Amino acid sequence: MGWLDNLKKGIRPGRRTVPLGFNYDNEKVSKLIKAVIFDFDGLIVDTETPAYHAFCKVYGEYGRELPLETYAKCVGTSFDAFNPYTHLAEMLEHKVDSEVIRKQVDVEYRELLRHIQPRPGVVDYLREAGELGLKVGLASSSYFNWIEPYLTKFDLHGYFDSINTADLVQKVKPDPELYQLSLQRLEVQPDEAISFEDSLNGFIAAQKAGLHTVIVPNEMTRTFSFEDYDLKISGMDSMPLQDLIARLERQK
Repeated sequence: MGWLDNLKKGIRPGRRTVPLGFNYDNEKVSKLIKAVIFDFDGLIVDTETPAYHAFCKVYGEYGRELPLETYAKCVGTSFDAFNPYTHLAEMLEHKVDSEVIRKQVDVEYRELLRHIQPRPGVVDYLREAGELGLKVGLASSSYFNWIEPYLTKFDLHGYFDSINTADLVQKVKPDPELYQLSLQRLEVQPDEAISFEDSLNGFIAAQKAGLHTVIVPNEMTRTFSFEDYDLKISGMDSMPLQDLIARLERQK
């Protein structure tokens, strides 16, 4: 089974090491927002852009193209929405088996992931959320066995109070189930939580669940057409989390 299958297809709760200590007397701390919930792929670590590049390279080797608007159907969700392996096999009239294509893409993808790092500002946001006394969740359409090695590699486990992945739900994004489960496990209401997403499918899921929505597009998703979000920022290094929360509350 390939890496990209694991990404779309492992469960354990988050183990927070940052102490809670929500101080309602501190004017700098929100009295309305109690939790922040992060997507993973493309948001915490941009595994999505390399995946698309890997597919494009293999498609190109067969003289075919994979338009971003076509591939976008599976970004932030599962390959049930669009399967780029079988799509290419069908374009080639099955002269090349999808399993062969899968192995070729995996080789390219592994190489592109070799030096991957968390996106700028991510660790600062996670750390600041703890300092502000906010509960921190992760809601991902990927399976836990895909995410866990990255959480370990970058020492991120301790920032999360709850980690929810495809293993725990019947439907992944754009269905709101992952966010609904996250809210339940964090014991907060939708209007008390902020979602951070980079994809349309993730944004739709958060919006359906009733959370405040913040879009943080990556290299690939910056061209996507997001509508009716609460806030869009270029990156988590563009403003402190505390300022972002204050800005959201001023909009309400």
